[in-house]
Amino acid sequence: MSSPMTHMLENMEIFICPICSGGLEMFSGAIRCKGCGNNYRFEGGVPLLFWPNDWDESQGDVTSVIKSFYEKTPFPNYDDLEDAGDLVNKAEKGFFARMLNEQIPFNIRVLEVGCGTGQLSNFLGIANRRVFGADICLNSLRLAQEFKEKNDLRNAGFYQMNLFRPIFKEKSFPLVICNGVLHHTSDPFLGFKSIAGLVKKGGFIMVGLYNRYGRLATDIQRLVFSVFGEKSVIFDKQLKRKDTGGVKKNTWFLDQYKNPHESKHTVGEVLRWFDQTGFDFVNSIPKITFEPFSEKERLFRASPRGNALSHFTAQGRLVFTGHREGGLFLMIGKRRLNG
Repeated sequence: MSSPMTHMLENMEIFICPICSGGLEMFSGAIRCKGCGNNYRFEGGVPLLFWPNDWDESQGDVTSVIKSFYEKTPFPNYDDLEDAGDLVNKAEKGFFARMLNEQIPFNIRVLEVGCGTGQLSNFLGIANRRVFGADICLNSLRLAQEFKEKNDLRNAGFYQMNLFRPIFKEKSFPLVICNGVLHHTSDPFLGFKSIAGLVKKGGFIMVGLYNRYGRLATDIQRLVFSVFGEKSVIFDKQLKRKDTGGVKKNTWFLDQYKNPHESKHTVGEVLRWFDQTGFDFVNSIPKITFEPFSEKERLFRASPRGNALSHFTAQGRLVFTGHREGGLFLMIGKRRLNG
């Protein structure tokens, strides 16, 4: 089994200090910045490279609030996963992870920002890819690291990081995935700009956000819970499932209905983010044209960005189908070569 430090050592050239952006080096089993001299340590095999924002919480920074929430409720948990085989079986049942595994090339670096407990990162790392899972919450990363070590998964590494203070050099990754994360930050667009800078020219970013319309069912369910109690279930199929354990249901419930901060976004808004940061729209889940999404879809092949009417129609459908995934929609952009 490889040392927890091995993954970082093998990729040391892309790491930077979250304080001063200086280069990092290993020193006596710890990490030291060659610029400002700050030292960072490992805990449970996870490099602790988180550095807080220099914002005033009274002015709206929710980082510490969200960090505290997910430290108490790591999401998702590994209760139903004993080994790597179980992880593969779970991923193959869901089309998103399966499509990513089929379409992301081997031998490239992949960064998952907000990896949570690292299930997707560990899965993608089973194939010959160098996967970096970064998250704000140490308890989530511990679960990811423990599963990795238990199953001797050598290609994934997990790092505690504040996405507003990246620990990687700019343009280090051909693919950055950030799904279900930015809407829990104080400034989603600033967060997007921060991680978009990590994408290589010609590389891709995948960003998943709560949709303003797709989240309506969750908002209604939240209201129902507040009036009739938490045992009332109308829309949420995850809480209805008989094959899901109580711990997993409770984790889902807390994440969806008790989260201390969330924002909601639209297709047009994310397209503007792409335009303002030098990215071209490539694809989306669901499609933002009038075409249906197919599980044979080539995720990284350029497709039309639609128009106001098709965006309205696609988001209108999410009112009735969005509750299946908590109202998430996902957009894929490609960084321009001159961006």
